[in-house]
Amino acid sequence: MQIPPGVVDLHVHIQPWQQIREAPRRTIERGRSDVSSILRYQDSPVEFARHVQEQGVARVGLINYVSPKLMGFDASCNDWIAAYRNQNPSVFVAWGGIHPEFCSQVPSEMVRLLDELKIDGIKIHPPHQEFRANAYRSMDMPALAEVYAACEQRQVPVMIHTGTSVFPGARASYGNPMDVDDVAIDFPNLPIVMAHAGRPLWFEEAFFVARRHPHVWLELSGIPPQNLPDHLPRLEILQDRVLWGTDWPSPGVHSLRRNLEIFCNLEEYSDALKQQILVENPNRLFPPR
Repeated sequence: MQIPPGVVDLHVHIQPWQQIREAPRRTIERGRSDVSSILRYQDSPVEFARHVQEQGVARVGLINYVSPKLMGFDASCNDWIAAYRNQNPSVFVAWGGIHPEFCSQVPSEMVRLLDELKIDGIKIHPPHQEFRANAYRSMDMPALAEVYAACEQRQVPVMIHTGTSVFPGARASYGNPMDVDDVAIDFPNLPIVMAHAGRPLWFEEAFFVARRHPHVWLELSGIPPQNLPDHLPRLEILQDRVLWGTDWPSPGVHSLRRNLEIFCNLEEYSDALKQQILVENPNRLFPPR
């Protein structure tokens, strides 16, 4: 299968790199020869939009979340990504974030993010933010429920990282997809995207949660595409709720096009399924502007 027109990569890390702490930045940059290009793209939406389209991708979701302690990102990353997105909203989808521990007024901040900045989706990253996706169910973080409720009311998707993380200090056990099952039960009208499909330990759990809840989507970023058929052989069952993503420029992801080409050449998945994952499903979740 050739790369089809209209591909959407919903998981690309365009973030304010000046905020990244030294240890995670070293992890990202280790072994990469394109760091100078990445930094240029962080500064220039025009150049990145051109690069994306040269890679065979029409639209990209730009990942941002608040993780002051582990990654270094504070709440200003939301303003940064909203301004970046606004340079070319036909190409860029802005994922923003919030950390209830570092926000004294969660309801008003959600109004600011969703109604004023018009953030397209909220990213929750349990291993990097150091709380579980269902932490609202205990007294640990009741304000997390206000985040989900605000998004549910407005039908703004929430992306939840599922799976482990190689970054120093990350709480890998917080990435178990079964925590998302609670969120899906308690917020039955909230569009939920499970990033990374539980890789590398919890593929079966992620598949179970997505199959159980019709408002939960499975996203494939961060998984070597040649290994997808081994890990997720029954994707056809979820064909209308699977989303493409690369996780570029995370470790091991060298280019948007290379991952895309490998996926398009997989014989185990039908061309119809690939078309849904690459084009139809993400454009349904995030209608083009």
